[in-house]
Amino acid sequence: MASIQQDPQSKNFRIRFRYGGRRYFRSLKTTELKVAQSILGRVEDTLRLLEQGRLEIPPKAEPGKFILSDGKINGDKQHKKDIALKELLETYQKRLPNGAKEPTTIKMETTHINNLLRLLPKRRSANSITSADLQHYVEKRLKEKRGERFISPETVKREMDTFRSIWNWATREYVEGPPPTSGLTFGKRDEKLPFMTWDEIETRIARGGLSEQEQADHWASLYLTMEQILEFLKHAKEHARYPFVHPMLTLVAYTGVRRSEMMRSRIDDFDFESRMVLVREKKRSKDKATTFRRVDMAEPVVKVLQPWFANHPGGQYAFCMPSLDNESIEALTCDQARDQFRRTFAKSKWQKVKGFHVLRHSFASNLASKGVDQRIIDLWMGHQTEEMRLRYRHLLPTTRKSAIGLLTV
Repeated sequence: MASIQQDPQSKNFRIRFRYGGRRYFRSLKTTELKVAQSILGRVEDTLRLLEQGRLEIPPKAEPGKFILSDGKINGDKQHKKDIALKELLETYQKRLPNGAKEPTTIKMETTHINNLLRLLPKRRSANSITSADLQHYVEKRLKEKRGERFISPETVKREMDTFRSIWNWATREYVEGPPPTSGLTFGKRDEKLPFMTWDEIETRIARGGLSEQEQADHWASLYLTMEQILEFLKHAKEHARYPFVHPMLTLVAYTGVRRSEMMRSRIDDFDFESRMVLVREKKRSKDKATTFRRVDMAEPVVKVLQPWFANHPGGQYAFCMPSLDNESIEALTCDQARDQFRRTFAKSKWQKVKGFHVLRHSFASNLASKGVDQRIIDLWMGHQTEEMRLRYRHLLPTTRKSAIGLLTV
């Protein structure tokens, strides 16, 4: 009728039983075998009384709770709906308000949810999902590959972050208690390489012995010097299909804004008199949909964007392109921005620059190499993790050399 087992991670005992055609799987919140066996006996007694008709579950009581309470919960309190994991995840997606999250974030969450439904017991009650289930999920995901490379612990952690976020949302109506994500182990991952110049990367690759994936990892750590930025932007000006591409890339290269921030920028965000641009953020606050930061505009931004705005095709957004029927001007989408980036540098040496993020990292790396105070870099870049700072901290030559110089006699 019922059985118990011990969670190998938390060491807590859990009980499994079936009633009314549904399976229940609950933590007993104890590590003592005698206590767990005592609860098991009482649960079996309650199930027997229900089966014999000598005990009835009140209309408002949740069956699992009623059975675990030895039939003492009367159901006066409003119980939460018992819902399968699949239904819970789908309900979350349907109820997400328009504009609550960025399209790229929604796309990422959708991928995470698809993986969760693929590997977790989707027909089981969401409340019965335990840390053991999630640990099993983690272990299976880490054995899967994307191309030639195993799924990284970092990717699986993000999937668990999505699960945690959905669970916290569901506590209002469907689930109880904290999300069962604490104590999960993901294994170790390799730290990303420090940012390197083009010449440094080519020198390392020329020595031989690096796999294709290792070479790709090196190029993913590329930052362009200021001389290369000038050459890169010159190529964009000469080869871009649309006139907005060169101004768009100039803004990113000289302010370090994210691609999404560039796409949200509006003409009125640029104050050429004070040489400041207002950046619209989405990642800094959990309470506010949009926050702002101000970034100083370097002279190249002023020289390129003023003429662009003087001949702007119309609309509020700083960067836009014609609609498919050429009858209107529309704000850029992520796919359009990515596509124009790729087309502009295809079949040139600059195709090794894989995206807008290279320009953002180059902005921070070049500032660091010039000895700019880290607090100013953080102010202009917006939110940064300590891990990201470490990737270009080796480029602080003046600070490092003066520090080691203190050891001289």
